[in-house]
Amino acid sequence: MRKLLLFLFITITTSINCYSQIVFEKGYFINENNQKIDCLIKNSDWKNNPEKIEVKLPQNEISQIVDIHQVKEFSINGKYKFVRALVKIDRSSENINIMSLDKNPVFNVELLFLKVLIEGDASLYYYVNGSLVRFFYKTNTTVNDEITQLVYKFYLINGDSSYAKNNYYKQQIYLDLKCEKITISAIENTDYKKSDLMKLFMQYNECKNSKNVYQNLEQKKTSFKLNIRPGINSSDLELNSVNLESLDITFGNQYNFRFGLEAEFIFPFNQNKWSAIVEPTYQYYKSQIMRQSSDVSGGEAHAAVDYKSIEVPIGIRHYFFLKNGFKIFANVSYLLDFNKQGAIDITRYDGSSFASLKLNTKPNFAFGIGGKYKDRYSLEMRILSGRSMVLSDANWESSYKTASIIFGYSFF
Repeated sequence: MRKLLLFLFITITTSINCYSQIVFEKGYFINENNQKIDCLIKNSDWKNNPEKIEVKLPQNEISQIVDIHQVKEFSINGKYKFVRALVKIDRSSENINIMSLDKNPVFNVELLFLKVLIEGDASLYYYVNGSLVRFFYKTNTTVNDEITQLVYKFYLINGDSSYAKNNYYKQQIYLDLKCEKITISAIENTDYKKSDLMKLFMQYNECKNSKNVYQNLEQKKTSFKLNIRPGINSSDLELNSVNLESLDITFGNQYNFRFGLEAEFIFPFNQNKWSAIVEPTYQYYKSQIMRQSSDVSGGEAHAAVDYKSIEVPIGIRHYFFLKNGFKIFANVSYLLDFNKQGAIDITRYDGSSFASLKLNTKPNFAFGIGGKYKDRYSLEMRILSGRSMVLSDANWESSYKTASIIFGYSFF
């Protein structure tokens, strides 16, 4: 079974890039000549603001790359809108080890794609690159339509480990977004984050009766799924004596039931293709065997193992989207094993004890690949690396190997 699963694992893995669907969605971009070109745009669900996009032009199935120097604006209908802007941006770090002593921002002039959050009499823009998050804005009174950064900066105090924040963005809002609905108290309670700033800018546009206001309505948050995961394990255990070659024992392959409950946390970027998984799982292995041995009185060694445990794989999963509600996934996990009473007992021909080895397992890795249908039903093939079982006894070495077929059903 393990050879079959390994073959299927390798076959599907090498085929993923051939069958996974690239998601292109309807949108447009505006080129350097101010022409609006309807097209299909590859939706990469950008975690960081892009510098280029991949598009398919009408009547052309071959995609092409257009970069920031060729595109003034682009949009995926109903989801995203980005505008190109030459802006002054402060990239000062919030890492205390390299934090600046200077309270004032250090601006660099850069050409960037900014995501449009609000567009109206007062417009709000968003830029993210790794841990760096910056907001920009302009109003209908801004000279030359210049887009300005809302200033928010961490800086060290007196060179020690204490730091403070430059919250000048609140002063900028107070000066440029004057409206009876926006009180000083509301500004003071506005944090430098998307939800707070969007709320304030929408209030201003409502106050000014702005027409044709654009608002980015994407609700991005980590989603959660709970999955029941019954399945079948194909496991075997090898036990080797360091000093007695005649007591090298192979317990043989056993098919056993396993049951897991998986919590999956799907990350809110890259089209929800990445997730973290945790799956407490009950599994067991029970076997006995007789072996001829010149090192045991009576010439026979009877070995028996009774092993029950809770495995807890903690890992990362990546999805590849197909058509009609199907998707393929691959995951890798670091597996912790918790057992309380497992043991390997070796007895002589007359039933007297030769050795009793308490099971003390070592963490190992799990590699899985599978498919999911309509985010509800799944099937996974999983292979575990060899797991040492008797770490507490230097006279013995062991390896426990498992391959699994796992069925899944998502509650939500």
